[in-house]
Amino acid sequence: MNVTDPNCLRLISNQNNLLNAIPEMVLLVKNSQSIEYMNPSAIAFFGDLSSSNNNRNDAEKKLLGILLKLVEKTKASKSFGKTIATSYENTHIEYTLAPFEGYKGEMLQWFFIRDITDNKNQNEELSLFHNSIETILAHKINDLKESERMRHSLANELNTLKEHLNEQPSEGKMIGSSKALTELRDMVFQVAKSDATILITGESGTGKELVANLLRERSNRNDKPFLKINCNTITDSLLESDLFGHERGAFTGADRKKKGKFEVVDGGTIFLDEIGDISPRMQAALLRVLQDGEIIRVGGNEPIRIDVRVIAATNKDLTSMVQDGSFRLDLFYRLNIINIAIPPLRERNEDIIDLTTHFIRKYRQAFKKDISFLPQSILDRLLRHSWPGNVRELDNVIQRAVLMAKNDTITENELFFDMQPNQPKPESQKDYLENIEGKSLKFMMAKVEKEIIEVSLKNNRGKVAITVDQLNIGKTAFYDKMKRYKISPKDHAY
Repeated sequence: MNVTDPNCLRLISNQNNLLNAIPEMVLLVKNSQSIEYMNPSAIAFFGDLSSSNNNRNDAEKKLLGILLKLVEKTKASKSFGKTIATSYENTHIEYTLAPFEGYKGEMLQWFFIRDITDNKNQNEELSLFHNSIETILAHKINDLKESERMRHSLANELNTLKEHLNEQPSEGKMIGSSKALTELRDMVFQVAKSDATILITGESGTGKELVANLLRERSNRNDKPFLKINCNTITDSLLESDLFGHERGAFTGADRKKKGKFEVVDGGTIFLDEIGDISPRMQAALLRVLQDGEIIRVGGNEPIRIDVRVIAATNKDLTSMVQDGSFRLDLFYRLNIINIAIPPLRERNEDIIDLTTHFIRKYRQAFKKDISFLPQSILDRLLRHSWPGNVRELDNVIQRAVLMAKNDTITENELFFDMQPNQPKPESQKDYLENIEGKSLKFMMAKVEKEIIEVSLKNNRGKVAITVDQLNIGKTAFYDKMKRYKISPKDHAY
């Protein structure tokens, strides 16, 4: 081939002009070992990697190795003429390899390369936007379905509550249908007719006095006297005189003989509440009553026979008190012949709705309020609460809610839970700021933003549509923030 031939020179010139003008990167590779030619677009993108450049830096040498490996890999897979996509570092490219034989018989390849990084990023953004739109639509559909379900549910709740309000048992009954309460009720009915001493234990507010009332009503002494004594409201000396009576002149002011409660209630039942608070002296006196069926009046010497059934109650752990010596072991055994342990309300959640309906019925009559509707959101909050004050706390919460209700429905505005005496106070603004002292402003802003999102989702039962409206933020931006903070609406739904 005569390269000095005018026609040949014209063809070479036309080829060079074409290669210089096209935006694609074009390289000429020889035997998969070197790059013999790069058009201006290729040099601008990769740098000069041709064999004529003896001053390549480390980055260019590394890049040369990558490109030659792509050529070798394409040859091995016989993928000539196919468009192949790949990436290195943060760059996305696609390339085509076209082999031909040089005029000297050497193997050459045209290496056509296109930078598709921008297109790739745009496609990913479009895909993300498409997925976000689908997610938003899916959530919107779910919200609409949930709204429809809630509408039917609320209509059913209205009828259910009205039925419950008509079916609730009268005052003084044990309210609830849980397994724990059923077993407790069965035990009360089983032991009520015996004359055995009964010890009722349980946390404050669980209904120990109610159980004592039921024991007496179901007993053979239900037509006999029934007296209740709260042992921690009377001083030791007055309690002894109140229970056992006193002789004339037994102490200053004792100007006449007086019968005590045990004598007055002879033949009936006496309920000693807070029995764990009595003094060692009273423990000894009570032991004599339980052991011998006798009392001695204060200032007297003669024992008096009595026939009284004793029901005691305490919210204290008498076993621990026996171990530390603050309660007599022999008295504990006399009291604990039959132990009725009342489970706390948090262990019988099934009874919360029955109790709530009972208290609504009770207080709507007392306050002349026509409460006939209780939203599911209110029931859910009641079921989630731990009820440290037990049934007494629930009674207070519903009484307050009914009293404050403005129409026939109890709303979130009327639902306030009692602050327990030993409950820690909420973290103050000062404490909060001290906890994040020394952190960057970016960290502090992110922490506050995350907490706001979580609290808002919790208050809205995980409903994104309501939350974004309240926070005045777009749904796409809101989903991005939830993804960033790893927050799932499902974790806050209930």
